[in-house]
Amino acid sequence: MSDSANPEVLLFALTTQSFLEKEVPLSRIREMHDAGISFDTAWWRRAAELGWTSLLVPEELGGGSVSGDGVKDLALVAEIAGKTVAPGPLHPVSTVLAGLVEAPAGHEDTIEALVAGATVASWAVYEPGQPWSPLTPTVTATATDGGFRIDGVKDRVEAGADSQIFLVTTRSGEGIRQFLVPADAPGVHVETQRSVDMVKTYARVQFDGVQVEASAEVGTAEQTPALIERQSQIASVLQCAEVVGILDTVLAFTIQWGFDRHSFGRPLGSYQALKHKYADLKIWFEGCRATTNAAAAEVAARTPKAPMAVSVAKSYVGEYAPGMLQLCVQLHGGIGVTWEHDLHLFLRRVTLYRSLFGTPEDHNLRVYSLTKVGPHASWGLEQAS
Repeated sequence: MSDSANPEVLLFALTTQSFLEKEVPLSRIREMHDAGISFDTAWWRRAAELGWTSLLVPEELGGGSVSGDGVKDLALVAEIAGKTVAPGPLHPVSTVLAGLVEAPAGHEDTIEALVAGATVASWAVYEPGQPWSPLTPTVTATATDGGFRIDGVKDRVEAGADSQIFLVTTRSGEGIRQFLVPADAPGVHVETQRSVDMVKTYARVQFDGVQVEASAEVGTAEQTPALIERQSQIASVLQCAEVVGILDTVLAFTIQWGFDRHSFGRPLGSYQALKHKYADLKIWFEGCRATTNAAAAEVAARTPKAPMAVSVAKSYVGEYAPGMLQLCVQLHGGIGVTWEHDLHLFLRRVTLYRSLFGTPEDHNLRVYSLTKVGPHASWGLEQAS
């Protein structure tokens, strides 16, 4: 996704890659897993200093992008992060910022803290036992004299135990609303949830009569569905971009393995049966990269085609990537299924992402809904179809 013709983007990409390779190589990921650490807050502040958190934020709010296309630059960071299955709250912080910058009034200090890396925030959108359906929350926001009372439970909140703020989707008398809720507010209870990933953690967050002021609202009732759609698009594009980085890395060392190992005096990769497997992997990889690039371009340009492009990418990448990683495991032979080999670190991340923010089946239904209803179809319509 990098623009090799732009020296500033190239420098940004090289700096990002060097930082990740030095600070969080795969050996460090294993150490963090053994220590039960999700990410280091000082490391995240240094990552923010590189500009990762500012890319979606306009200059007047303290942000700015390298190429002038913040979505494209952010997708580039995610793709590079995939090469080392990097830890950190890049996804949740970026998703929260994607909503806040659309309705920044009253939240300038929060945006500034997130851009500086001093604060971590996460989008509390999933609910226990429920599939991806961001416009049908059961958590309630009841109007009070001083603001709102929030009640209910969210789960699968990325980096929830490490977040100081949650952006919570709720159902109120005005419709669907979002509120910024401090993690240490009275009535907020956070319980860590482990995931299949080596370092990424999630949380179950319970809201028991949590009182927030009216200023905690993010956008108006009329704006909220569009904000949630924008946040959903950013979350999906980042996931797909990271998976593209994972696939690029894993395919490279899998093919190299085939030519380093020999059987009967010939490299394993020289056998026709394996060449066909490599060709299949290459075709599927290019499909993942092409659909992801198309989705990032449409989201960056805010075109009416963006919802369709995002669902096509999320469906294709989610459908093919896990199988591609499983095939790479098989192509490595016995060593591919060992704990010592790094393959499972990548496989875990790809398996996790297949289900978050909509499975391929969910996005197939949305493509069908968008085909019937048009570009203004929103999440929730396909579940009701």
